[in-house]
Amino acid sequence: MDGNDCMTNLTPTGFLSIGSASLEYVWLAPKASDAPTIVMLHEGLGSVGLWGDFPQKLQQATGAGIFAYSRAGYGQSSPVALPRPLDYMQREALDVLPKLLDMIGFRRGLLLGHSDGASIATIYAGSHQDHRLQGIALIAPHFIVEDISIKSIAAIKTTYETTDLRSKLARWHKDVDNAFYGWNGAWLDPKFRDWDISDYLAYIRVPVMVVQGADDQYGTLRQVEIAQEECYCPVDLKIIPGAGHSPHREAPGVTLEAIEQFAKAALRDDRGLQAA
Repeated sequence: MDGNDCMTNLTPTGFLSIGSASLEYVWLAPKASDAPTIVMLHEGLGSVGLWGDFPQKLQQATGAGIFAYSRAGYGQSSPVALPRPLDYMQREALDVLPKLLDMIGFRRGLLLGHSDGASIATIYAGSHQDHRLQGIALIAPHFIVEDISIKSIAAIKTTYETTDLRSKLARWHKDVDNAFYGWNGAWLDPKFRDWDISDYLAYIRVPVMVVQGADDQYGTLRQVEIAQEECYCPVDLKIIPGAGHSPHREAPGVTLEAIEQFAKAALRDDRGLQAA
């Protein structure tokens, strides 16, 4: 499917069928034919709903269309078979995301990813010389696996199984165990320690924004350093003091401002955005 075959009648909320999966989405106007689109890729335990009101605020701040979806295994989307393959992020970036972008008629814009979603955005941008893509914004990205990541992911497994975290997450996922163990099980597999996507960074040909909480419990500033070392393209950096792994929730104003400025710079020649 290419842009000419896109689903031009997408409603503001609904489901897309890609392969055997039914994926929930939300689209905040304007549509791709009228302005740039920012496609949002959620974290390893995220979903459309767990973005909160950040998509709405981003749409208001930038004037771009905002498209967010729940990957298979998350939110109201179809569940996945467990255990997940250890290259599940590569599969999302190489197999699912290209089809999704074509299906929604993506013409120009950005990828905005958080955590796992930032890794998926990195893989896509580094593996596709997509003329439609004008930049990627990465919140708390992972390019390699660090000790702090494994320690925190092991700790949250205990929390999930011994506290009310499971019931809290169940508000956002129709199959909460599928969502949690699909992510947690992959990261805690000993073979996952060799996961490394840093090679993709050297092949990115669009501007990159990295937003990192200074107190991120899932990754250190080494992730930021890797982006700066490996990218040949410009890398903007915003380190937010006092914020952890989810700065868009913990410091929403600062995070929104940083992404807004990056988006407007990356899309500054786009007449659709300027007219919004």
